[in-house]
Amino acid sequence: MEPTNEQQLIQETVREFVEEEVVDAVDEYDEAQTFPEDVWDGLAELDLTGLTVPEGYGGFDADEVTYSIVNEEVARGHLAVATALSVHCLATSCIRQFGTDEHREQWLPDMVDGRPVGAFALSEPDAGSNPAEMSTEARLEDGEYVINGKKQWITNGKRAGVVVLFAKTDRDDPDSVTQFLVPKDTPGLEVGKKEDKLGLRASDTTTLLFDDARIPEENRLTEVGEGLKAAFSILTGGRIAIASQAVGVAQAALDAAVSYANEREQFGEPIINHQAIAHKLADMQTDVQAARLLTRDAARKNDDGLDAQAASMAKYFASETAVDVANEAVQVHGGYGYTKDFDVERYYRDAKITTIYEGTSEIQKEVISRHLTE
Repeated sequence: MEPTNEQQLIQETVREFVEEEVVDAVDEYDEAQTFPEDVWDGLAELDLTGLTVPEGYGGFDADEVTYSIVNEEVARGHLAVATALSVHCLATSCIRQFGTDEHREQWLPDMVDGRPVGAFALSEPDAGSNPAEMSTEARLEDGEYVINGKKQWITNGKRAGVVVLFAKTDRDDPDSVTQFLVPKDTPGLEVGKKEDKLGLRASDTTTLLFDDARIPEENRLTEVGEGLKAAFSILTGGRIAIASQAVGVAQAALDAAVSYANEREQFGEPIINHQAIAHKLADMQTDVQAARLLTRDAARKNDDGLDAQAASMAKYFASETAVDVANEAVQVHGGYGYTKDFDVERYYRDAKITTIYEGTSEIQKEVISRHLTE
C-alpha cells in the first residue's frame, strides 16, 4: 500500500511547501483569526486548488489516494488551510460532477487558479446531521430561483466567490432538496456571523443569509429533488479528506511529542527513556499508522466506486485518533503542553473538529452499522 513514485514526489513537494511557507506563520494567523491568503496563492501555483478538476479545464485531476496524501500533508502543517482547500474541492467536485458544460467552462478554470474560492452550503442552524430538515427554499419564479434561508458553519463563507447551495424547491417537501450554484455577489446574499471557535481559528467559518436572492434557472446543478443524493455522494470523498487531515494533525502531534521527549530531561536522562513515556509514544505511533492505512484503503476503494462504509470507518477512526494522540502529546509535554508556546496546544484544539464536521463520529457509526445489516 505504499504510494507510487509519482505520489511520493507530490507528497515531497507539498511537504516542502508546507515547511517553507506555512509552518512558521501558523501561530500568527491562528491568534489573529485570519486566513493566510499568501499560502492559498501558493497552493494555487502548485495547482492544488484544482485537485479535483479535470485536466481539460487546467486541473490536477488527482486520484483519491493522491488527494488523501495532499490533505494529510497540508493538515500536518495547518489544519485551517487544509479545511479551506478540501471545501473548495467539494465545490469544484460538485460543478465537475453535476454541472453542465457551460457551468464547468464558466467556473472551473478560474477556480483552478484559486479564485473564486468555493464554498459548500448544506448545514443549517436546525439541520446538521439530518439535512433533509433544512428550511432554505429556492422557489422558481419567472425563470429565476428566489432563495430565502440561512446556512451555518460555512467554511470559506466570507472568502468564497461562489457557493454550492442546497435548498428545497418546496419548503414543506423533504424530497425537493436541490443543488444550486450561487455567485457570491448575488443581491440578497449576505455573509452573517463569523464563528469564534475553539480551534481551526484561522479558518473562515460564517453563516450565509439569503433574502430574496435571485439566480437564473440555469444555475440549478441537479435535477429537482436530487440534491441530497448528490451531497451524500460528494461527502463520501469529503470524509476521506477529513480522515486524511486527521491523520496529518495526529502525525504532527506525534512528531512534536517525540521531539520533546528526546530533549526534555528528568531524573538525569531524556524522558523518552522512561517506560511510561516510551510506551505512550509507541501507542501513539501505532494508532497514527493504523489510521493512515485505513484512510488510504478507503481512498483506493473510492477510486473504484463509492464505498460509504470504508469512508465512514476511516473518518471515524482517524478523527478519534487525532483527538487521542493530540491529548497524549499535551500530556507528554506536561505543563508546557498547556501553553501557547508549544504547537501541541493548537493540535489539541484543532483535532476535535475532525470528529464533528462532514458528519460526526456518531453519524459515521450509524453509516458503518447500517451496512452490516444490508
